[in-house]
Amino acid sequence: MTSKITYLGQLRTESVHLQSGATLVSDAPVDNQGQGAAFSPTDMVANALGCCMMTIMGIKARDLEIDLVGTTLEVTKVMQAEPRKISAIQIQIFSSFQPNEKEQVVLERAAFTCPVFLSLHPEMDKSIVFHWGNSQQH
Repeated sequence: MTSKITYLGQLRTESVHLQSGATLVSDAPVDNQGQGAAFSPTDMVANALGCCMMTIMGIKARDLEIDLVGTTLEVTKVMQAEPRKISAIQIQIFSSFQPNEKEQVVLERAAFTCPVFLSLHPEMDKSIVFHWGNSQQH
């Protein structure tokens, strides 16, 4: 098992990561009868994409002896109404590191090979924009 999820009532769940004991609470979003007091399950999908992309880029960066500490990702999830599902995930990646052309290709390719990216439906719009040499996020 990876995790154990308990329904807390009022459209909230608590997940326990069994290997580490870390916990995570989810809440239904305001536009779907919830309080929006925590990540919604669909927020977690969008966030998981950003975390996964950054993790795989971090592995490649370590191999290349590049420091990406401080890199930030701005994640936007777009929902569609019928059927209710994520229609798009938009991610902007801001890094003060300025890679050379080869490093940039390696890092960006790595991001697009992360397991979450590859697991999402191919018809889902995934817009990823890299801002190298720029730590100025919105």
